[in-house]
Amino acid sequence: MSHEYSPLQSTAAATEYQREWAKGLRAQITSGAQYAFVNADTPHELFHHIGLPIVTNQWWSAIIAAKQLSEYYFDFMEAAGFHERLARYSSLPLIAELEGDTSRQPWGGLPTPSILCARQSADDHQKIFSLWAEKTGAPLALLSSPAVPSPQPNWWRLARTGWESLYETDRLDLMVAEFEALIEQLEALTGRRFDHEGFAHYMDRINLQERIYEEASELIANAPRCPIRISEQIPNVMIPQWHRGSDWAIGHATRFRDGVAERVRAGVSVVEKEQIRMMWIGAGLWFDTSFYSAFEESHGAVFAWSMYLPFAADGYIRESNGDPLRALAARVSAMNEQLHQPPWINSWMVEQARRYRIDVALMLIPEHDRFSGHGSLFAKQALEEAGVRVIEVWSDMVDPRQWNRSEMLARIVPELDAVLAGKQLT
Repeated sequence: MSHEYSPLQSTAAATEYQREWAKGLRAQITSGAQYAFVNADTPHELFHHIGLPIVTNQWWSAIIAAKQLSEYYFDFMEAAGFHERLARYSSLPLIAELEGDTSRQPWGGLPTPSILCARQSADDHQKIFSLWAEKTGAPLALLSSPAVPSPQPNWWRLARTGWESLYETDRLDLMVAEFEALIEQLEALTGRRFDHEGFAHYMDRINLQERIYEEASELIANAPRCPIRISEQIPNVMIPQWHRGSDWAIGHATRFRDGVAERVRAGVSVVEKEQIRMMWIGAGLWFDTSFYSAFEESHGAVFAWSMYLPFAADGYIRESNGDPLRALAARVSAMNEQLHQPPWINSWMVEQARRYRIDVALMLIPEHDRFSGHGSLFAKQALEEAGVRVIEVWSDMVDPRQWNRSEMLARIVPELDAVLAGKQLT
């Protein structure tokens, strides 16, 4: 028997925790405390473990977009002469910093970081962070992103324990050496010693958290009808990932999994007469998250999948194998590549679509972001060959100027109509 859908209690709890954490962080750093400004694919674990607060570039970008400020800043960016192909998601915080009016910015602007850190995983990341360092005088730690010569299509099956052969020894050697240099910088900056023995325990706790999320993912994938919107999945997963390995994050992951399990047992579903399962491929549409529920009533279509939940297990679980720092290098070494680049992304998307029983995929293609956008069509081809209908969404995560909701709805509705017609024939 189906029950009326209402948000999970854990969703409000995650949002409230993040709100209070952000208030505390704001109070810390605006009163002069040390903090690091880092890219999303850097080893956050090193900063967390030594006790240095971080502000993540892409998280801050989403905050700026949610405040409906991105249009102003991107207009400023173009007027300032930056080229139009600059990645919006990664560059928005820098543009706000360069524009300089702190009264306009969230929190009244960010103070100068104690250290900047980026992984050189895209053409523009090192330049974005170098400009930030020039503007603020903050020291900059740039990490390498050496390519894997022979990436394996089924990487997620190999990465948990067989990461040495998957990512290759010389590549991991380089990353560990750079991590050790970064640790020395953090020790000098904070005056604290990096506890290597405690770090092993911390890494095990992160693996535990991600296994809990793996159980939640399996519950949603196998449920007769989708029990939770992705607009709820995302904060329940993404917020704890910023705090991964902490008591709160593990406890929240457990509450989320248990809440999903209870919904499945009770027969609760987003759409009582579910007809179509959809997946949203790419980062969140941060300025229009209500779009994810646009087709529930009209077509019985629910977005069941976004990358944040299943990637928790496949992208993060790395057994220490006696060397937790090297396991961290394995976790970080191809994090973004696995989410966006062929051949990493192709087979993983097909596997996820199969597990979640996906009919239609919406693929966000940020044309100004070469790293996140230019490999997408290979994944689209792989999905279509697997029988999934794919709709391209040429827009951006944080730039509303490219987004036309009514035009997008007009493109999607005929595709959903065709899916429903095909199901009626069978």
